Amino acid sequence: MIDILTNLKINTSELPECVIVCGDPKRASKIASMLQNHRQLAESREYHSYSGTWNGKLVGVVSHGVGSPGAAVCFEELAQGGVKKIIRVGTAGSYQQDVTPGSIVISTAAVRRDGLTSQLVPEGVPAVANRHIVDALVDAAVEQDMNVKEGLTLTLDVFYSGIIEFPHHLYKKSGVLAVEMENSALFVIAALRGIQAGAIVAIDGYADADLLEVYDPHTDTVAKAIEAEAIIALNAITR
Repeated sequence: MIDILTNLKINTSELPECVIVCGDPKRASKIASMLQNHRQLAESREYHSYSGTWNGKLVGVVSHGVGSPGAAVCFEELAQGGVKKIIRVGTAGSYQQDVTPGSIVISTAAVRRDGLTSQLVPEGVPAVANRHIVDALVDAAVEQDMNVKEGLTLTLDVFYSGIIEFPHHLYKKSGVLAVEMENSALFVIAALRGIQAGAIVAIDGYADADLLEVYDPHTDTVAKAIEAEAIIALNAITR
């Protein structure tokens, strides 16, 4: 095992086996502040890392930035560093009317519409969350008396549309609950590297234009959902 991770700059001797990951470095710092005896491990580009204890167990928190390619660097190096379990705490846009902004979705699998995983595994290989992690997230949500939904999420590279119209309605009709930008990368890499991974996302708006009125991901409702999903993820990964 290498001593210092190339891009994360973490000393692997300090890296916990259970890690919460998220896109925003500021969110990583906020989640870390919820831990006891938390401290920063490293800071490199978008990768800010921390450790601390939750329920008496050592946990890491690492930010991975936006999009699958950069996030994949994070996931790969965490696996290289000896991490055994990863839960992503993220945000997503809803495809379904009953999956409202401020609600929480546990991803059971991700539709692979990112560009990264097609360069890692053949077409047709699924991106599936580890069933033990999914069960732990569901149990932790029940303990918090949180009403969460389980189901498919879509991983997509594009955020702002171009001249090609993306078929949101196709995925909506297929039963996909929400769209985000990193889950499929996490699930595929975890399967390749033999680690357990899952993802929970807070809904920060509607991705479907037919449902979208005003997109504002900075409401108190969304902030409370992000805090709630972080607690669920921390309880799940330390079960």
